[in-house]
Amino acid sequence: MTDSVIQLPTAGETVLETYERIARRGPLVPVELTGGVAAWTAMSYQAVSEVLAGDGTVFSKNAQKCPALHDGTIPADWPMRAFTDIDHMLNKDGEDHRRLRKTISAAFTPARVAALESQIRRIAAELIDGFADEQGEVDLIPRFTLPFPVRVICELYGVRDADQSRLRDWAAILMSHTSTAEQMQAAMGEMLAFLGDFLEAKRREPGDDLTSAMLAANTDNLTTDDMVNMLWLVIMAGHETTVHLLANAITALSDNPEQLDKALTQDRWADVVEEALRYRSPVYSANLRYAQRDVTIAGVDLPKGAIVIWNGNVGRDPERYPEADVFDIDHDHRGQLAFGRGPHVCLGAPLARLEARIALSALFNRFPLLRLAQDSALLAISPQIMTAGPLALPVRLYPAD
Repeated sequence: MTDSVIQLPTAGETVLETYERIARRGPLVPVELTGGVAAWTAMSYQAVSEVLAGDGTVFSKNAQKCPALHDGTIPADWPMRAFTDIDHMLNKDGEDHRRLRKTISAAFTPARVAALESQIRRIAAELIDGFADEQGEVDLIPRFTLPFPVRVICELYGVRDADQSRLRDWAAILMSHTSTAEQMQAAMGEMLAFLGDFLEAKRREPGDDLTSAMLAANTDNLTTDDMVNMLWLVIMAGHETTVHLLANAITALSDNPEQLDKALTQDRWADVVEEALRYRSPVYSANLRYAQRDVTIAGVDLPKGAIVIWNGNVGRDPERYPEADVFDIDHDHRGQLAFGRGPHVCLGAPLARLEARIALSALFNRFPLLRLAQDSALLAISPQIMTAGPLALPVRLYPAD
């Protein structure tokens, strides 16, 4: 008897549970996405490596090169079109991709990221001061892990404090698999309109921020739409994944106090971040790719036109990592795939690593006895398939009386 195709998402279970079932099927597994759309997901380290190695050649990220999106196979009201059809650099190949990435790379330099450290430390300290005296349970999602990366990315790009909650609300709608196509299209339209106005304001009055730096670095005559879509991408990707990375890391450290002690006594926060990325990546379904010819991935034959996603949680692959299900900051993190590889490797990876290192160090050095206030297995997980993490993170900052 042939196993039925697993739906992604599957009603009644978290994305973590669904991906655990998918992983038991093999390295490359057929799945059914929202709306009954057929796809494949790469699950093993080897399969993901082979998919990423084919970017721009074997696989395209350009929706125009996916027949199913244009021949009626996939309906026009498919909710995920909000992601597939937007014209930003993650949905480009080759020279088109390089041209867009060049502009943001010229502004988003390692020196600029490194210069943010004092600013990021200030934000972390201000947020921690806001709940430091509380004796009972504190939910770290609304108090720390959510506002921290939102403030960092918005300050980096020059977004006013008053507009930050609007961006987060739009992002929440776009990332949730419970949102309807109408809700997603409305949120996308409102967010892009806001960013268009924001960009024009920065053109008139540039400041010391990355948006102004991007405008100044635009020597390739990128259009306003190009720049707006780029802003949308970096703001979305620049906070959503870090929210879950922090929550997942705090959960793992609370569950593994001996690892927390090692991090505190040896100042191993960079290793904590790498292990958190390996142990439970915040990214579960990376952006869609489209097979441009028949291809074999990890021994599995894929037909031309196949839609492929890859699981960011390949750090749990036992073929690659010994004791993959054990959180241990001494794991060998070389070859980390949490941020991808190749031409589409995450441009914001240095910033995400810096943010997470600073936030975790600040939090646990301030509260070395911090622990979850409930069993981590009981934490509700966000209703998303692209990124995932706890909806609430109740902790005790001090030992219970």
